[in-house]
Amino acid sequence: MDGSRHVSVAAGASGATGVDPDVAVGIDPVAAGPAPGAAREVTVRWLGHASVVLDLPVPDERTSGTRRVRVLTDPLLRRHAGLLRRRGGAPRSEDWGDADAVLVSHLHHDHAELGSLELVPDVPVVTAPSNAHWLRHHDVRAVGVAEGAWWQVPGAPVWVRPVTAVHGHRPMPHRPNAAVGFLVVAPSARVWFAGDTAPFAQMAELTELAGGPIDLALVPVGGWGPRLSGGHMDPVQAAHAVEVVEASTAVPVHWGTLHAPVSRHLPPGWMDAAGPAFAAAVARGSGRCAVHVLAPGEQVRLPVA
Repeated sequence: MDGSRHVSVAAGASGATGVDPDVAVGIDPVAAGPAPGAAREVTVRWLGHASVVLDLPVPDERTSGTRRVRVLTDPLLRRHAGLLRRRGGAPRSEDWGDADAVLVSHLHHDHAELGSLELVPDVPVVTAPSNAHWLRHHDVRAVGVAEGAWWQVPGAPVWVRPVTAVHGHRPMPHRPNAAVGFLVVAPSARVWFAGDTAPFAQMAELTELAGGPIDLALVPVGGWGPRLSGGHMDPVQAAHAVEVVEASTAVPVHWGTLHAPVSRHLPPGWMDAAGPAFAAAVARGSGRCAVHVLAPGEQVRLPVA
């Protein structure tokens, strides 16, 4: 990190690479994150699968109080993703509306569902550069940010950085295959949204990249079938991941939501196992991470230690 404090709002496309020219290459995440002694909190609503609403309090200069900045991850806002079907109804618009930024980890249909992205037409969608280029051709307001660069939520002291994710086991011939996770750094919390990923050695570096301890980890613990393909983490691997990054709190995602039509004929209960199994695996470890297993649509306000 060079410590420079570029204030930038990426808006336009620049060529076939999808990289936006006005993305900050470096900030000081220590200074951008929670100040010592400051109130640290985040409200989390799990919409199901990898879709999470983060409400981050930030200072409001107009009132000398605080206001909310809302970040939405991998929005799946309809009842299906390709052939996959959602258990239960689609998320309520009042639960995910008024987002300030959307983060898309990769372009698999269960993470970048175009019909869902059409429901947030005026919100910047941050993703890897090649993904952004493809999304723009499908009328999505995409912002291409490379790993190692930071992007600022427009008009807010909230910064986003794409980080490593290992998820290349199911390449798509018709969409780019770049996959990333994200660090979100705000005055109220530091968050790691892992996207879809297998374990990787650089997880140990995320705390340094974020400028301090990870307050909240959003980690995938399952999938849409009883068996996982490569490029994913099972509950035990995900529990090890939150221990490696020394997360204070964690919410398991990417489980219990989607199924293929044939999955209805599988034994009951398989969709409900991964989240509690993750919590149990974390409890068997160091015990330093507090786990919140949410139902789709459920919200929790987390005071961050």
